[in-house]
Amino acid sequence: MTPSPAPSCPIHVVVDLNRCQAYAQCCFLAPSVFKLHGEEALWYDPEPPAAQCEHVLHAAAACPVQAIFVEWSEAATRKIAEAPHEES
Repeated sequence: MTPSPAPSCPIHVVVDLNRCQAYAQCCFLAPSVFKLHGEEALWYDPEPPAAQCEHVLHAAAACPVQAIFVEWSEAATRKIAEAPHEES
């Protein structure tokens, strides 16, 4: 029996490789999603597993040159929009 693949995260990751300066903060915070290949080439998973979503968000926030962009999937955006909101 083949194990089913891990559910994907409701986010899509894009890294501006022209902006990236290989500070590798993302590699420390989400090592299964971001990896440096050599001294400057960043490899990353654009569709990270669900278990890595929080790590990816921390990595994007920690990027000193703000080269990591996180795009929410339509399903996640719809779920947030449909959630009840508290009124002040």
